[in-house]
Amino acid sequence: MLKLRVITALVLAPLVLLAIFAVPHSVTAAVVAGLVLLGAWEWSALPGFKRAATRILYTLFIGAILATLWRIGESSRQLDFILLVAVVWWVVALAWVGLWPERVNPIAAAVAGVLVLIPAWLALVRLHAHEPRGPQLVTFLLLMVVAADVGAYFAGRRFGKHKLAPRVSPGKTWEGVAGGLVGATALAIAGGLWFSSPLLPFTLLCMFVMLASVVGDLTESLFKRHAGVKDSGSLLPGHGGILDRVDSVTAAAPLFLLGLQHLDLFP
Repeated sequence: MLKLRVITALVLAPLVLLAIFAVPHSVTAAVVAGLVLLGAWEWSALPGFKRAATRILYTLFIGAILATLWRIGESSRQLDFILLVAVVWWVVALAWVGLWPERVNPIAAAVAGVLVLIPAWLALVRLHAHEPRGPQLVTFLLLMVVAADVGAYFAGRRFGKHKLAPRVSPGKTWEGVAGGLVGATALAIAGGLWFSSPLLPFTLLCMFVMLASVVGDLTESLFKRHAGVKDSGSLLPGHGGILDRVDSVTAAAPLFLLGLQHLDLFP
């Protein structure tokens, strides 16, 4: 499985870089929207929607929100509240995972999908639009999530003993979180130097972003467990579905963007 995951990642990486660096911003925003719509289709199964028509309507609803945000203008300050709502949502999600993982119903799962997917699109396209280093910031965010994921995987396999959230994702351990934090912190220091940002606040922000990515991962696991599925889909060999690959990013992106803005760390 690890070999298949690596092969898939190597195939996808050039396509991701192409979408980030080689096309106009509007095309990148459309590509991210397309991924969000694929994620919405996968998420539509988590509330227990069985009929294809219901799942299509849910996906179209997400698409209509994205189109509205694009029409308003993703950089409009009118949309700042969406990012703030996202931060509140992820705090609620953390409490949900830790305290009430069995309390899931179809309405809550459907609403959660909106709160997960819409702010992630907005944060990513805002990051990408930033001049002059937007594409670099998006790439750094993705690399940081990957570094955390790789660090958690190997540290968890080698040292993992203490379960992180056994009622949600039994395979994850506190040792894995520590390994992911080490990987993300190392990359954060390199990123702070690259972007010429104040090193300490930038590194601390990245550490919080990494921890948020864990919450994103666990939150999707919570809803998948409720729906009785292992993976959100099968589009990406070795990884599962789109959601299985971007769940961490959905939580990390809004916090990273807000942190850069409010700490005045935009390079």
